[in-house]
Order: sequence, then C-alpha cells, then structure tokens
Amino acid sequence: MIIAYLRVSTEKQNVANQQDEIRRFAESRNLVIHRWVTEVISGKAKVKERKLNGLIKRLHAGDVLIVTELSRLSRTLTDIMAIMGSCLKRKITIYSTKDGYAFDDTINSKVLCFAFGLVAEIERNLISMRTKEALALRRAEGKILGRRKGSYTKLQILIDHRSEIIQSLKRGASIISLCRYYAVSRDTFDRFRVMDARVERMVQRRKQRTLERRQRAERRHDRTLMHV
Repeated sequence: MIIAYLRVSTEKQNVANQQDEIRRFAESRNLVIHRWVTEVISGKAKVKERKLNGLIKRLHAGDVLIVTELSRLSRTLTDIMAIMGSCLKRKITIYSTKDGYAFDDTINSKVLCFAFGLVAEIERNLISMRTKEALALRRAEGKILGRRKGSYTKLQILIDHRSEIIQSLKRGASIISLCRYYAVSRDTFDRFRVMDARVERMVQRRKQRTLERRQRAERRHDRTLMHV
C-alpha cells in the first residue's frame, strides 16, 4: 500500500501544494497512491497525539509512506529519527519528495539514517547543555526553580475560573460544592475569596442571609413554643 501523508499547522493553510508535489513524484515513478491522509496539527505536537502515529502502526512491510518534506513528519529532528527508525525497522519505505530522500532497507539508506541519528544525538546533547546552563544561571541569580507547590497551583485554578465561580455563587451554589467541583480545599478557597473583593462580598452576603434565615427560624420556633 502507498500512503501520501499531508500535514498543515492550521485550518487556514492549504494542502494543495503538497498534493501536487506528491502527485508529480508518484507519476514520475509509476506509483499509485492508494490513500491520502491529511492532518491539521502543529509539527511540535507529541507523536503519540497525532494521526500519523496510528497510521504508521497500521502499515506493514513493503508499504510506502510519501511526504513532501521530512519536516512534515515533525519539527524536531529527534522525533523525525524516531519515526524513521520505526518505519525502517518494520521495512516501510519513506519517500521525501522535495528533499530527494528515499529511506528503505538499502545500505545507503541505513548510512543516511545513521548520519541523521548522529545529528539528532548532537541536538539532544546541545539542548540538554543549554538547559543545564540556563538553570545554573538562574540558581546563581538566586531565582527559585521549578513549579510552585500545590497550593499555588490550586489557587490559580480558582483565579482562572473567577467569572464562573461568581456566577455559580449568584445561582446559589455552596462553597463546599465549588471546592469539590474544582478539587480544592476550603482553605484554598478562603485565600481566593480574600484576594477577590467581589467573591468576598458575595460570600459575606451569603453568610448574612444564612444568619437571617436562622434567626427567623429561631423566632418562629420560639413563637410556636409560646403557644403550646
């Protein structure tokens, strides 16, 4: 089976150019495209999240995958090498029309893959080195590294959903139900309402109304006892 894979990053982009390129390539080699697969997703997206991943898993030895450029497989050389390695291991041929590459089971393809793999390894090492240097610099400047602890993260969830929380309170939702819905503690919610004047006013009004209802209920109870 011969598959043509087309990828664009947004709906606004057109795949027509890729289609024409692959069609001309197939005709020059007397190849018949059995299936066209189009995917709208960023090349930076994880391979596991992409349609391409499932496509490759369904291919068999002897099948062919055609792309216009290797960058259509991914934006990172490391991911490209992983995809190519998976295909070559299963004896799936990859053609890259613009690059002029053909990756199959021949010795030339294996040498080319080795070269790409070496570059990918260098790229990984450089990224790791730059990351370590950046972290060391931030430590030297006295900056706190890493993600803030859970209380901040939970608090940020409430801040991000401020409008929804206010509307829920207006509709009569209890603080306990909101804490359960957003998976936060009562202490975290209390810190959040102190930070937001609107939420604090609504909570105080709710408390006042609850107190007034309780007082009215107590007065009714006392009147009932007086008439007994």
